[in-house]
Amino acid sequence: MGSKIYVGGLPFATTDAELQQVFSAHGSVESARVITDKFTGRSRGFGFVEMSSNAEAQSAIQALNGTYLDGRSLTVNEARSQEKGSGFGAGRSGEKREGGGQRQPNSRLRQR
Repeated sequence: MGSKIYVGGLPFATTDAELQQVFSAHGSVESARVITDKFTGRSRGFGFVEMSSNAEAQSAIQALNGTYLDGRSLTVNEARSQEKGSGFGAGRSGEKREGGGQRQPNSRLRQR
């Protein structure tokens, strides 16, 4: 089973192949993906790498966290699983907001 790694602070010109090359020095890379904006296609400056084993992933994290790639400092750590309901439209508790109540008339407006 592989281990997924979060990589932040990527230069915006970094490609999937370049990300894979950087991590392959520390073990077998199963996948490497730079996350892009769905509208513009431009890199969002972070990505994910999946290594073949947890030991290789830990080695890569130790070796690459805080290093520089094209002048930008990388943040490399274990990827956290995405929480359910953390997308748009969710309230603080992760549940959708309910519309609410009847509208009260503005007391400063005159009735005719």
